[in-house]
Amino acid sequence: MNTTRQQKIESMLQRELANIFLEDSRNIYKCMITVTKVTVTSDLSIARAYLSIYNTADKEVIINLIKENTKDIRYRLGQRVRNQLRVVPTLEFFLDDTLDYLERIDELLKK
Repeated sequence: MNTTRQQKIESMLQRELANIFLEDSRNIYKCMITVTKVTVTSDLSIARAYLSIYNTADKEVIINLIKENTKDIRYRLGQRVRNQLRVVPTLEFFLDDTLDYLERIDELLKK
């Protein structure tokens, strides 16, 4: 059960990460990345971001590239939220494949 503070921080982090990926997606990743969900631990030390990746064949390569750039992404996030948070949480990125799963179910139902 998330507290109101956790929920506010989650939505703020989701919004700011989405803006960072929007800036980077055209130049660095060459695909579209959306932040579908962000969860933070109760002590606000770890933020888990779930990403949907579009317009690319190999999503694993992109998620690994993002994980390699986590330090830079965290720094840039810190620049954006430094007035709201004392400590920027450690970032963990995961591939959100729920849309792929739904598409697969749709395909199977059409058969």
